[in-house]
Amino acid sequence: MIEDRYVELFDVVKAYPNPFGEAIKVVDGFNLLVKRGELVSVIGHSGCGKSTVLNMIAGLIPITSGGVVVAGNEVSGPGPDRAVVFQAPCLLPWMTCYGNVMLGVKQVYPEATKAERAQMVEYALGAVGLKDSMHRYPREMSGGMQQRVGIARAIALRPKMLLLDEPFGRLDSLTRMDLQDVILNILNVEKITTMMITHDPDEAVFMSDRICMMTNGPGAKVGEVMEIDFEHPRDRAEIMETAEFYEYRRRLLQFLDDCEKEKKARKKAKIV
Repeated sequence: MIEDRYVELFDVVKAYPNPFGEAIKVVDGFNLLVKRGELVSVIGHSGCGKSTVLNMIAGLIPITSGGVVVAGNEVSGPGPDRAVVFQAPCLLPWMTCYGNVMLGVKQVYPEATKAERAQMVEYALGAVGLKDSMHRYPREMSGGMQQRVGIARAIALRPKMLLLDEPFGRLDSLTRMDLQDVILNILNVEKITTMMITHDPDEAVFMSDRICMMTNGPGAKVGEVMEIDFEHPRDRAEIMETAEFYEYRRRLLQFLDDCEKEKKARKKAKIV
């Protein structure tokens, strides 16, 4: 359905000049549709251009050619309708959790009353489990708690889309699983369209509605898109007991293994 389309990338090319002035296409002919309200993960080997795709949707870098359309409008720069959560939360150390989240709210909602802005911040911090820690400073928090602030800072803006760039990459496995559940709980309530970059096949299968598998770069494109047929809300223990989980995981690992073999074959051909 046309009305279900929220993000469209068609024939997207992103090129950077090398030291000799030649254009190297990091992404070449990238095509993807993200439906309204779904979570799409993007997975692929390091350096294939996953973050480049996310940054083009966010409007943080321009495309070279093709088109990136969000909610029917061609992306020409960043906007509060698209909130980004990076791997490192990059909190301002002299501000509390509350102050770090309030900073963006003030910028995006200057006409809101003080009480309305406070409500937005408190709701976001409560949603990530920091209701009782909102007046702590970053130095007083663990890495997982700091990343919760980063997530709260994004959802407090009431975005139409969340862009997650390996948001759990620096966290231990238990904290990672905890924050995966936090994100899914928020999305189940808010129905925010989401794209997530990840290196973790288990994470991709557990969280996603669809998984976009990228080929090797340079010249990376969509290799395959896999539908994940688990209902929401998701129960980790139940899902991991199903044969379907391991079949999805096997297909992902097989794709990544094939890409690795292709990369090695390319290297060998260059040497010869």
